[in-house]
Parts: sequence; C-alpha cells; structure tokens
Amino acid sequence: MQFDPNNNIVKLCAEGMSLEGEGKKEAALQLFEQAWGEASNDFEKFTAAHYVARQQKSIAEKLDWDQRALHHALKINDEGMKSTYPSLYLNIGKGYEDLNDFESAKANYATALSFTAFLPEDGYGQLIKGGILNGIERVK
Repeated sequence: MQFDPNNNIVKLCAEGMSLEGEGKKEAALQLFEQAWGEASNDFEKFTAAHYVARQQKSIAEKLDWDQRALHHALKINDEGMKSTYPSLYLNIGKGYEDLNDFESAKANYATALSFTAFLPEDGYGQLIKGGILNGIERVK
C-alpha cells in the first residue's frame, strides 16, 4: 500500500504526527479531525480515523474510531490494504479487552492473527504479531 505524500489528508496526518512527537496532542488532534472532515474517499477516511483514534480520551471513543478506520479499510479494493488489517484488529481487540469484553477481544485478536501473513518481515511486522500473540495470551 502506497501513501501519496502529496495527498492533503496524508499531509495533515503527517503534520499531526509531528505535533504528537512534540507533545502537542490537542494541536495534533485538531489536524487529525480536520483530515477526517476533509476526507473524501475510503482511503482518506481510513487514514484520518486511524489517527483520530490515537488521541481519544476514553477507551470507548478510541474503540469507536478504530472501528471506523477498519470499516473504511475493508471497503478499499486493494490487496495491499491487507497488511493494515492485523494492526487494526489488534487495536480493536485491545479496546474490547480494556472494556472487559473478553469474548470480543478474543475474536478480534484471532482475526488479527489470521492476517499476519500480510505483515512485512521487519521490526514493525514482528511488533504487531507480538502484540497479537500477547493479547491472545492475556484473554485466554
């Protein structure tokens, strides 16, 4: 999956990530919400929702935004999107786990695990797979 660095939504989210790194979470959230408001297709909505989720103050709100990101990701007809599914289902599983809904957490962790073949063979891929396996272990 390729992110177009000239896409305005991608630019807004990248700028928001920079602000996050500087500890300016409110300013970052404003940019992520602006990206959500300007998003015009499923790829842009997936991208923006993923970043809005990161700045939510409650578990339930974060879970809602993670589910929105997944909803839009699943509508994108691009084989490369499958590499995002493990992370998205991991985030949703963790949300359910944190809300003590262990059955929903188990189901999402299992779905995340089913897509790990699409993860890159690098540190990121290992991090996500490790997170999934840890989640499965926690909710046995």
